[in-house]
Amino acid sequence: MTYAQSPSTASKAVATQPARLVFITGASSGLGQALAEHYARRGWRLALVARRLELMQQWRARLQLSEADCALYAADVSEPEQIRAVAQQCLQQQGLPDVVIASAGISHGIDTADWDDLAHMQAIWETNNRGLAATFIPFITPMRQRRSGTLVGIASVAGVRGLPGHAGYSASKAGVIAYCESLRGDLRGSGVRVVTISPGFVDTAMTAGNPFSMPFLMSAPDFAARAYEAIEKQQSSVVIPWQMGWVARLLRRLPDAVFDYALAGRGRKPRKKPQ
Repeated sequence: MTYAQSPSTASKAVATQPARLVFITGASSGLGQALAEHYARRGWRLALVARRLELMQQWRARLQLSEADCALYAADVSEPEQIRAVAQQCLQQQGLPDVVIASAGISHGIDTADWDDLAHMQAIWETNNRGLAATFIPFITPMRQRRSGTLVGIASVAGVRGLPGHAGYSASKAGVIAYCESLRGDLRGSGVRVVTISPGFVDTAMTAGNPFSMPFLMSAPDFAARAYEAIEKQQSSVVIPWQMGWVARLLRRLPDAVFDYALAGRGRKPRKKPQ
């Protein structure tokens, strides 16, 4: 025979449940850090990953978060074994996340006629594509077993159509969009949700050097707040801000000749010098 809990007993049980856990890559700066701060202010436990551990430590101290509430892991997502190792540490030390956000990403200006830029393109794809997959994979099976969880891929409006000077980045973000679409189909009915978020222009170090106009530029905290809402609503795919969603739809429908003409005089992202 089972008995219903009294209100006082039930409230105590709820109070002792641990706060929800979010795992975020690229958390030392930019969108990743803004997302981490928003989740922290919402009372979530954090598992944060980045190459620059000292920056995350400074950020954690500034927000006065405890190690129990905010675990930090040093890893480069372009190295699959590193991200696999920190994912296993998170599972063992903090448990299975409720939300995993693959936010780590890099962007370089590219000259597709220059052989040396192949190395830059490879670095972009290893971080933005393989790194995203390596972030998700360790959590997929346990999330399936639990029959709950959300995987969030940070794409970009730049993935909708290829932009001059952005060959590597645009291709990588188009790959993120397609990968998340495929993964969403693979996980259909499993209880695991996949959310694709495509930001427009966000005021971060990554966009600071852009020599062209950036319509609907938004702050990183504003982006994080909107992304949080989209993730909580489990929207399958969203463009932030919504105005850039209309821009993305227009870009998809433009004939090639019109698209090429419109971007002919557009400034290009500064090319990274070969090392």
